[in-house]
Amino acid sequence: MDNVSFVRVLTLSGFNETSNYRMTLFSFTLLYYCLILFCNICLITIIILDENLHEPMYVLLCSFFINGLYGTTGFYPKFLLDLLSSPAEISYEGCLLQAFIMYSFACCDLSILAVMAYDRYLAICRPLHYRSLMSKRRLALLVCFSWLTPLSVFAINVLLSSRLKLCGSNLHKVFCVNWVIVQLACSDADTVPNSLVSYVIIIVYVLHGVFIVWTYMHLVKKSVRSKDDRVKFMQTCVPHLISLSTFLVIIVFDLMYMRFGSTDLPQGLQNFIAIEFLLIPPLMNPLIYGFKLTKIRNRILYIIHSGRK
Repeated sequence: MDNVSFVRVLTLSGFNETSNYRMTLFSFTLLYYCLILFCNICLITIIILDENLHEPMYVLLCSFFINGLYGTTGFYPKFLLDLLSSPAEISYEGCLLQAFIMYSFACCDLSILAVMAYDRYLAICRPLHYRSLMSKRRLALLVCFSWLTPLSVFAINVLLSSRLKLCGSNLHKVFCVNWVIVQLACSDADTVPNSLVSYVIIIVYVLHGVFIVWTYMHLVKKSVRSKDDRVKFMQTCVPHLISLSTFLVIIVFDLMYMRFGSTDLPQGLQNFIAIEFLLIPPLMNPLIYGFKLTKIRNRILYIIHSGRK
């Protein structure tokens, strides 16, 4: 392979097989993205404007929905633009920025889910101390933790990638992925720091997962002993469990396919597998919480009813 270490533009070859139906895909994607924006912005606005929802659980949900907007905004506008372009290209700097957004979005979701699990643990297992333990100051620290941790670790990861000299410009994806960028490096020796940081990130988020499992073991144990706790668990924890389960299945499947999957699959199927985490959770989460949580559902119904008068 020729040394093209001064590559400044990368080609997203995942779009190569979309030429026959790009306008159809563009139309459906634009509609879907508008639906994501509408659902998330509506719930964020409701939580911000309704003082009855200024509680830790709803503040964390607001952060959750904001992260959904953050991640999808890092993908959909560029994806829509690429559907109208041939070939689909992105600058090296833009590619690194998109990779940073994609990874930090996914891990920020997991960090917020871990903090939400902690909040539910305190609310159900230690209700008498909930107000003191989940003070405004601690809530602010937890929200900062859920955002700053992924942003910091992936800033380091992307900075390490930015120093690599590339010997290729073709990404077999529809968006930029740090692992694929690293595979274009001219020298394997240069990618060792990237691999070490990646292992640290994996350990950090495996610990997040262990913490979530630990909290839910206690939550389930507590809930089976009391009818009131069981009702509270079903109302506030089930949406969280659905979001968590969906997120973990999609992310683990995507990571396993990225590292070990076959390239013999049709490009369209490969693209769908790659963007599942940007398709399902950003729309599913506001719908689940909007319909399942009583306070939010009642507020939505009130707004709809008022609008009809």
